[in-house]
Amino acid sequence: MPLSRYACCNCGSWQPWFVHERPPHCPICMDVRNALPRDGWEFRSAAQVSESLETSWYEALPGVLGFHCTPSFGLGGTGWLLRRPEGNVAFEGAPWYSRRALEHLASLGGIQVLSASHPHGFGALWQLQERFDPLLVLHRDAVPYTKAFQVRWPVDDEHELAPGLTLHCVGGHYEGQCVLYDARTRSLFCGDVLKVELDARGRPAALSSHKGFHAAIPLSHGELRRYRAVLERLPFENVFTPFESARGVTRAHALALFDRLLAGMPHTRPISMEELT
Repeated sequence: MPLSRYACCNCGSWQPWFVHERPPHCPICMDVRNALPRDGWEFRSAAQVSESLETSWYEALPGVLGFHCTPSFGLGGTGWLLRRPEGNVAFEGAPWYSRRALEHLASLGGIQVLSASHPHGFGALWQLQERFDPLLVLHRDAVPYTKAFQVRWPVDDEHELAPGLTLHCVGGHYEGQCVLYDARTRSLFCGDVLKVELDARGRPAALSSHKGFHAAIPLSHGELRRYRAVLERLPFENVFTPFESARGVTRAHALALFDRLLAGMPHTRPISMEELT
């Protein structure tokens, strides 16, 4: 029986389902780490999403492009493209890539390697895989969430995607969650390891960390210690989440956050950058 792909209007995640009916529910939203839709399930086909969303992009750092959609869809994610002379690397996915966006990516040389931190960053990775046939690399523990696309290389806890671009598994918020460290720009593509609060000018104002954001579930001390042990080895000066970019958020800020949360009962409240400096 033929299948189609449907996007959940609540979280934006894609799943294959039968063409004669809509999916009964969204497995990502059913998880405790995401909120249920207030008014029940609503799914859109690729054709419907294409008609309703506009994809645009901007340069966050030299050689780092962010792709996002207007109006915001699902969790409102951003897909990052890291331009490399040896082949472009895409990390995380935008909710949708319009024809114009795909043509722009093609004009930049396409995508040679594709990866993501965890399901909240998957977006429309399946579109990039179908258009550019990149090597799709994910941590082995993230594979159960990848029904919408095909993982070509399940990897273990540390893996080099390209020279100076290394995946590090941190777990915690999601099974198999990984961060990507870019030594060239000293940037950390951190998944949901860090939640960055931005002020009215778009500057980082506070940091927090969550097992589950919507339900305010904190991480355990063991999970926080693993975060700290991995990030302590990565001298970053900028942070990219699946939702925002924050220049000037450093390793020292992140370690200070983890130390605060390890000092007593962990919580999910934002801590101001001034307190973490």
